[in-house]
Amino acid sequence: MSKISSIVDFLEAGIKAEGLRQKTITNNVANLQTPGYRRIDVRFEQLLAKALDSKGADDLDEIEPDVYQPKNTPVKTNGNDVSLETEVGEMVKNTIRHRAYVGLLKKNYQQIETAINVR
Repeated sequence: MSKISSIVDFLEAGIKAEGLRQKTITNNVANLQTPGYRRIDVRFEQLLAKALDSKGADDLDEIEPDVYQPKNTPVKTNGNDVSLETEVGEMVKNTIRHRAYVGLLKKNYQQIETAINVR
């Protein structure tokens, strides 16, 4: 696999993970007052780091983000652990990461286009 393909695979995997994370944040906010609801999150960065540290770093396109319940936040009396402040903070971080991935992908394609058009 070429270096360019690896970069594109990495960026596409990141964009996919941030899209899924956005859906989980939206779901958490929608269930802010639902009794017994526990917030969900996406595990991606840990899986990516593990893949990059292993010999399977060439298979970045096979890394799938994992939806899980962290269960590390305080639970209210109704059994719900969603905090609007936490979710808004996560949404801001997610938006920044998503924009970074898209910007890097755009830059990568611009560099390829520039290389093709060099005369």
